[in-house]
Amino acid sequence: MARDFVVTADGGSRGNPGPAAFGATVSENGVVLHELYGTIGIASNNVAEYSGLIAGLRKAHELDPQATIHVKMDSKLVVEQMSGRWQIKHPAMRDLAKEARSIHPMQLITFQWIPREENSHADRLANKALDGGDAPAAKPILNYLTARLVSTEVPTTIWFVRHGETTLTPTRKFSGVGPMNPALTETGIAQAQAVAKEIAARKPDVLIASPLQRTTMTAKEVGAASDLEPIFDDIWVECDFGNWEGLTPTEVMETYPEDWSDWLASTAHRPGGGESYVEVYSRVEAGINDLVERYPGKKICVVTHNIVIRAIAAYAMSAPLESMYHVDILPCSITTVAVWPSDRLRALKSLSERAVAK
Repeated sequence: MARDFVVTADGGSRGNPGPAAFGATVSENGVVLHELYGTIGIASNNVAEYSGLIAGLRKAHELDPQATIHVKMDSKLVVEQMSGRWQIKHPAMRDLAKEARSIHPMQLITFQWIPREENSHADRLANKALDGGDAPAAKPILNYLTARLVSTEVPTTIWFVRHGETTLTPTRKFSGVGPMNPALTETGIAQAQAVAKEIAARKPDVLIASPLQRTTMTAKEVGAASDLEPIFDDIWVECDFGNWEGLTPTEVMETYPEDWSDWLASTAHRPGGGESYVEVYSRVEAGINDLVERYPGKKICVVTHNIVIRAIAAYAMSAPLESMYHVDILPCSITTVAVWPSDRLRALKSLSERAVAK
């Protein structure tokens, strides 16, 4: 009788790209059978995550070539790509995905995204591999920041632009990925034209956008001003608010009081049965890593949404996810994230739509 395994996998890079390692476990009936970890030289986070997956699948296949395997990872990118729901645009990622698919019959494998805290075992193994050598001496924080200020490295700079106003914006109605899919108002178009001039002055190399109508219309103005064709990518769509779509916060509180309370109490709760802040954050982190890998040192404009940019702010500042409840992103504001190649240090800056319009 074929066996049933659970594989958890993770990977990390101290630099993205930088020194990288993977970790993986193979379990059966709740018992960990094997711990796998190792370094892979200089690589990116996503390469390290794929390496963990490959190591786990190989060990499970070695134990039983006919086993069913349930893969659990906190990398939204790897899970969605291996499940076939997201395109694999980076050549290195395509090769790794091809290798992973060749190890074990794919019809016997399922993939599940899990929150980072539920993947602590594989994460701990990856860090164990990275820490296997002599621990580096701690850097004095003042010297470290001074070195960053005078660094000659070229960061990947990403300008995240929230779309312009829609009919739902003034009343703060929930507007995610539902069928309403509102267009920009006349005010929203004017905001988009104003931010387009500001972005054009910065001379972006690449323009990427969420494919929803409000972001598509905003990206059209940005693209016209910068002479760029938008690349549409589902990874930048807004949070799914389920049956809250089109309702004001007051209406949600009155109609779904328990759902509302659960959402305020936990970033893992799915509002209206939609998408949790934890899931949005994981998607955003995967998206930023993908941009840094595909366009190192380039200037990128991404036209996206309120909750997505809130998650980006939490990511850039390494802030608790609960901080997403206390941030608001104005229509057609610009939030800048810079990622340097030698470490994971990120810089965050925001420019409101009022400043853009001046």
